[in-house]
Amino acid sequence: RLRESGSFETVPPADVLPPARVARLVTDIGVRKCNLPATPLFTLAVLAGAFIALGALFYAVVVTGSTLGYGPTRLLGGVAFSTGLILVVVGGAELFTGNSLIVLAWMEDRVATSALLRNWGVVFLGNAAGAAGVAALAHTAGIFTLDQSAIGATLSKIATAKLSLSPLEAFARGTLCNVLVCLAIWLSLSARSAVGKIFAIIFPISAFVTMGFEHSVANMFVFPAAFLLDVPDATLGASVTNLSFVTLGNVFGGAVLVGLTYWLIYLRKPAARDIARVETAKPS
Repeated sequence: RLRESGSFETVPPADVLPPARVARLVTDIGVRKCNLPATPLFTLAVLAGAFIALGALFYAVVVTGSTLGYGPTRLLGGVAFSTGLILVVVGGAELFTGNSLIVLAWMEDRVATSALLRNWGVVFLGNAAGAAGVAALAHTAGIFTLDQSAIGATLSKIATAKLSLSPLEAFARGTLCNVLVCLAIWLSLSARSAVGKIFAIIFPISAFVTMGFEHSVANMFVFPAAFLLDVPDATLGASVTNLSFVTLGNVFGGAVLVGLTYWLIYLRKPAARDIARVETAKPS
């Protein structure tokens, strides 16, 4: 920036990227995600499933035996669950729910439909493998028997509550969940530091957990855990039904309500030109 004296001074970068820049960044990332070879894509997806499962297990341990009351207990558990997405974003992994935002690259014709569906399919399977693997390891390690099997009882209660949802409830809760998950990812991309990314993630994720929304990848951990705990309601059919409707809700919430909305605002050509004029206009 030019000083009145005629010399230049350095202007520090803004703490966050503006939303229009984030929209373009999300588009570029979506292209890179769809160009990943199958082996690293699947491996990164396994990692993400394991990370979310660890967050879900952390949640179960934290809320077990709490006497804080319903809301505060769930809020504390939500902060613990946020660990999963922090590991995904900062550590690097491929998460199905977050990859709903690839729809921006698809709307920009930079990603083919087949590439989008390939990414979602491979990542969904990898997430399931990673989440189920953590459930098996936790069972083998005796984590479910901690506190006189209270951890197992908590997971059983969680699974039973999830499986009692109607298809419409599962879809609606999945929709609301991934709106917040994708917003957490969007906010984290706007941050310029690891600390900023972490704080951007904690609040939206804590909110969805506290309010009881449904995350498909978290359920990929809870249901295998319920099978290992011999929960009566945890049948394969009931689990598949719940996971199907939660997944559809996650896609609708992330791809349509977040991804398509931001595309219409920031990337659709007439809107993008108007926003670019505003961003580059000189202050009066």
